[in-house]
Amino acid sequence: MPRPVVVGLDGSRESLAAADWAAREALRRGLPLRLVHAWEGGTSAGEPGLPELAAPRYWSERILQGGLDRLGESYPQVRLSADQVSHSAPDALVAVGDEAELLVLGSRAFSGFGGFMAGSVALATVARVTRPVVLVRAHQSLESEHLPDVDGRPSVGTPYRDVVVGVDPAHRCEELLAFAFESAMMRAAPLRAVCAWRLPYMPSAAETKARKAMGEAAAHTLRTVLEPWREKFPTVEVHELVPEGRPAVRLTHAAQDASLLAVGRRIRPARMGTHTGPVAHAVMHHVRCPVAVVPHE
Repeated sequence: MPRPVVVGLDGSRESLAAADWAAREALRRGLPLRLVHAWEGGTSAGEPGLPELAAPRYWSERILQGGLDRLGESYPQVRLSADQVSHSAPDALVAVGDEAELLVLGSRAFSGFGGFMAGSVALATVARVTRPVVLVRAHQSLESEHLPDVDGRPSVGTPYRDVVVGVDPAHRCEELLAFAFESAMMRAAPLRAVCAWRLPYMPSAAETKARKAMGEAAAHTLRTVLEPWREKFPTVEVHELVPEGRPAVRLTHAAQDASLLAVGRRIRPARMGTHTGPVAHAVMHHVRCPVAVVPHE
């Protein structure tokens, strides 16, 4: 049975935008879409519980049913299902995310009852899920995935904007590159592969020569890393970028007009705790297009 695309719903504008993006992604991948709402009621829907839990359970059901009705009307080709999960939001999202093809979440804070993104929930979820997680902001729409028309107006009939992927040759991530190339192929979009580098401190007289050498070395390394993926995905147009600077800053700049940014996250042993890494953490906060965080060993 194929893994579904899973989206966390909490009734916020951010989660509704995430649900629309997830439905479009499910269509692109030919996968079912599962809607999930988490609440700490102690019992699942349909099970007996305390009377004071009736109201939150009712609103949880309303959120899911509203999502089903809305997505069913807008995306009738997508196979939909919905579930209440009786756990804290991070635990619920990690559990369902680990069984998903990818997990999709709204990316801004929501302070209402049961909001998925309240406090550090998003960070805690991304840091623990072993499958890709995509974070979507409230302003995202189908039009924002596409280039504007010849008059500069939003359009759904124009090509997709580029997909951007951050590449760190020191920590090669096959899962990240597979996700990025597949995402570009499904959209028939160009792929920008960004490998940023920084010049170490040295006497100014040696900077020019060292900068040229490091730039050429970065370009060669990136070309070598991408070569087998170009062969696997010959229809994907690839642009290799090796800017000098901090990776998070350069990726944020490269993703300004992108349809999707993909970055990696190393899975750390349990004794080392959960971390998203500095680059993933930065782009999650500053990049406005959807951000995919892909875990890898």
